[in-house]
Amino acid sequence: MRKLLAIIFFCLPYLGIAQNLQSLLDTWAKDYSRSDANIRPSKVDSCTIDNSKKSILVVMGGGFQEQHFTPDAVNRIYREVRTLVPSSQKDCKLTIKTDGRAIEDLVPIFYREKKKDRDRVLNHTYHGVPWVKNISRPYTADKGLEGHHVALWQSHGRYYRYDKEDWYWQRPRLFCTTEDLFSQTFVVPFIIPMLENSGAIVFTPRERDYQSHEVIIDNDQPRRQGSYIESVKGNRHKWAKTPLPGFAEYKRIYLSSDTPFSDGSARHIATTSSQKDAAVVQWIPNIPEEGRYAVYVTYQSLPRSVEDATYTVHHKGGNTVFKVNQKMGGGTWVYLGTFEFDKGEHTYGQVSLSNYSSHNGVVTADAVRFGGGMGNIIPENRPHAKPSGLPRWAEGAKYSTQWFGFPYKVHTEMFSDNDYNNDIYSRSAAVNHLMGSSIYAKDSAGLGVPIDVSVAFHTDAGVKTNDDLMGTLSVYMTDYNNGKTGAGMDRYVSRDLSSMLLTNFSRDLNKYQWAVRQLWNRNYGEARTPLTPSCILEMLSHQNFADMKMAYDPRFKFDLSRSVYKTLVKYIATLYQKDYAIQPLPVEDFHIKISDDQSSATLSWTPVNDPLEPTAKPHSYIVYTRRGYQGFDNGQIVKGTSCVIPLKKDEVYSFKISALNDGGESFPSEVLSCGISSNNKGTVMVVNAFTRLEGPAVINTATSAGFDLDADPGVPYGAYTGFCGRQKYFDRSKAGSEASDGLGMSGDELEGKFMMGNTFDYTAMHGHAILLTRKHSFTSCSEGALLHKKTSLPEYPIVDIIYGTQKEFNRETNNLIAQYFNQGGRLLVSAAHTGGPEIGGSVLATLTDRSMTNIAGASITFDIERDMNPRTFCVPSVSVLAPSGNAAAILTYSNGNCAAIAQPKKFVRLGFPLEAITDRQKFNSLTRALITYLE
Repeated sequence: MRKLLAIIFFCLPYLGIAQNLQSLLDTWAKDYSRSDANIRPSKVDSCTIDNSKKSILVVMGGGFQEQHFTPDAVNRIYREVRTLVPSSQKDCKLTIKTDGRAIEDLVPIFYREKKKDRDRVLNHTYHGVPWVKNISRPYTADKGLEGHHVALWQSHGRYYRYDKEDWYWQRPRLFCTTEDLFSQTFVVPFIIPMLENSGAIVFTPRERDYQSHEVIIDNDQPRRQGSYIESVKGNRHKWAKTPLPGFAEYKRIYLSSDTPFSDGSARHIATTSSQKDAAVVQWIPNIPEEGRYAVYVTYQSLPRSVEDATYTVHHKGGNTVFKVNQKMGGGTWVYLGTFEFDKGEHTYGQVSLSNYSSHNGVVTADAVRFGGGMGNIIPENRPHAKPSGLPRWAEGAKYSTQWFGFPYKVHTEMFSDNDYNNDIYSRSAAVNHLMGSSIYAKDSAGLGVPIDVSVAFHTDAGVKTNDDLMGTLSVYMTDYNNGKTGAGMDRYVSRDLSSMLLTNFSRDLNKYQWAVRQLWNRNYGEARTPLTPSCILEMLSHQNFADMKMAYDPRFKFDLSRSVYKTLVKYIATLYQKDYAIQPLPVEDFHIKISDDQSSATLSWTPVNDPLEPTAKPHSYIVYTRRGYQGFDNGQIVKGTSCVIPLKKDEVYSFKISALNDGGESFPSEVLSCGISSNNKGTVMVVNAFTRLEGPAVINTATSAGFDLDADPGVPYGAYTGFCGRQKYFDRSKAGSEASDGLGMSGDELEGKFMMGNTFDYTAMHGHAILLTRKHSFTSCSEGALLHKKTSLPEYPIVDIIYGTQKEFNRETNNLIAQYFNQGGRLLVSAAHTGGPEIGGSVLATLTDRSMTNIAGASITFDIERDMNPRTFCVPSVSVLAPSGNAAAILTYSNGNCAAIAQPKKFVRLGFPLEAITDRQKFNSLTRALITYLE
């Protein structure tokens, strides 16, 4: 007893010190905040002083553990807390813990200069052949994601509710969209291409292709929807049935228990090392409609399968060759790429497979799928159930994973009568099945694909009534599978991933003043289940008007997506302990000049510096070429910022440029075109000044908020699938309400449809029509090239300005055009909105009546696209022009108002965009006539 009393007496002073320190810490924690993150209030869970060990341990909780830690943040925290430690304890070692670790150990390894935990990097890495490799691609991204496998998906999708016996979205229709649709407007057009441009193989458990048609060519039905053809040379090797079953489509509608990848057969043949003796399989589809189609192949992985099966996709742009590692991924659809195909059945539109290989083994062949298709799966034991009626890209992963060949246990078995839960589970379960049996999941059975990381991309709920941003949070989970990933790494690698995403957002999106929220260590399925490092990214609140205003901006989508891509590059480089480089930004100031002897064209451009990424500098460029109405080829590398291309006469050539470095290639430039006429009387310059990218029209008053698709749906980047319908309710006082009249509640009339935005590919249209005059060559330039004096308009007798639905007009561009016109230049200008050069008259009024689609002239009538459509940008409003001086009206709208004014050999000015004409022949006829009018 005396000894115990002595110990207590001895410790009392330190208990008092600890209590006093905790009191000071409580005050500090109450005031703690981050300028680069919005976190919940922090609290002190405990403060312990161990005098014998000369140590102080502070354990923090509340919002403190939910912040992303950086070296600067950690240093600041320790510095501030040390000022609170009493002088008698200054020599004690201070440790601050939260989320189960010292805060310095919660700094992602990427940001550390020392103490890099060995259990948070890969100690055994995959160095084999990737699942798929495009060998026609003219570069290798050695410091990017070359050969790495990434799983990524775009949140929820349409699912069947058993209690309602109907199909529902998993999130409400708000602000013209729903999370199920909106998340993919980041993932599909931006994040996935950025990753693929960096060399990654991207798996997504949801359908990525917007094409609603689907054509499947299969050995079990060789003449269905096209042709399946086997050929051999000599008698040495023959095609034969594999011991494993294969894919067959014998039904129009499938039940949840159906297994289309067990309904048919597959073929195999021994390999040959002689290309001249190679046997070939051809899958020739009968394409129902010209357009872009994703191409998927399937095969069986056998014990003697080879890792270099050679597939060739024959498409409108030529031939693109892929090496597929058939040792992995058998029995599912394997994505090769998306290509342009003509309507009908053509030998130049097909996929072929050769048994030529550098390895002794077998090549297997099954079916090939062209296009994403429509949903075709319904639940069991529901006699009234029907398919969703939507394209497969709009449905949840529960249905696509079944169609992709994943087993019943992945897509349905866990929750037999709850497709909401099935859908959530199937995304992560598909990743685990795919990576099972690989080096990163040796203890699990699966298809052997070495997935490096998985990210679930979502938006979430939450409202800020003062129009502040909600911003981004990320979710990970550490307490699962004994705290280890499938590869044996500490599951805190998932916190590293989540933390890096938020850290980079706070830097990369600073110009938008974007808000970063918390990191949650919580039991969410998509953060818990994957065997690979994983997280959920809740990018923004789809319920918060301020978030949606920003998120509808295509340029913001690009910047946020680039930040995600950059984080994944840096994160995977850390796991593999290797150097990295970030792909460059797209080039600018693109322009084309035809040689004086009319035999070639010089393409020139300017690289763009990325001030946030010193590694993102290009070392070369890729020039992609399209001839006539074909597709783009596989590209050629050039070292400088210009190149000379020889041209054949009377043919339209189109080009796009991407910047290249060891991290991969940038997004492409706009498409510019040129063509040389055999009887050139003067070259026409086509200027693409349609640079607009914008979200839908905003309603923002003291009492109302939202988006007006009828006033203007905006101009997305390329194809856009994010709208569910028009917003119906705008009352700010009902923000956050999920009642039928809550703020943002929207219709369903646009679900499953996509609209075309700005393709940045209009000069070829004009060029085809100009060459039809048989008097003029043509070339083209970007507006940037004009502004930066790369192109001089006075060199050309006629200038054709494309403005589309541009709303913001550059004053300097207007001045250059006016100077050109005043010096005798001849102009063709088409623009839907006022603000461009005021030539020959003025804008009298704006027409918003969508029923007015018809325009007529002396010898022509035609329609323009006024509504959202999948072919070209829509024109919600057009200009009524009033001629002045010697100008006259030459075209009228259906209500009699003036649609175009002109003066012979001087100018033509249109109050609508030429590119919106619905009939291509009439576009050609009108444009050709207008150019002739200016001669």
